[in-house]
Amino acid sequence: MLTSKQRAQLRGLAAAEDTILHIGKGGITENIITQCRTALEARELIKGRVLENSMLTAREACDALSEACGAEQVQVIGSRFVLYKRSEKQPKIELVKAAGGKAAK
Repeated sequence: MLTSKQRAQLRGLAAAEDTILHIGKGGITENIITQCRTALEARELIKGRVLENSMLTAREACDALSEACGAEQVQVIGSRFVLYKRSEKQPKIELVKAAGGKAAK
């Protein structure tokens, strides 16, 4: 679970990221879930967008993908959303410490 400080840190990092995941009228397919998992392992932080022809809202898409990929929801604004998942193999993003003095995992 992310703290508010960690969420704020990730929102700042996400501002510079390109939107790499696009969800259209097909919704959340196995292909989208695979793309999301692969991108999260490689980048840890990804930005997605729900296109106008999709039947899903950005919140619904974010909920579904975070559950399917085991990722943390960072932000949902308008048609865009941001997901974070710490890389198992090569963690790149060092999160600010939680209040208890322990780093988030």
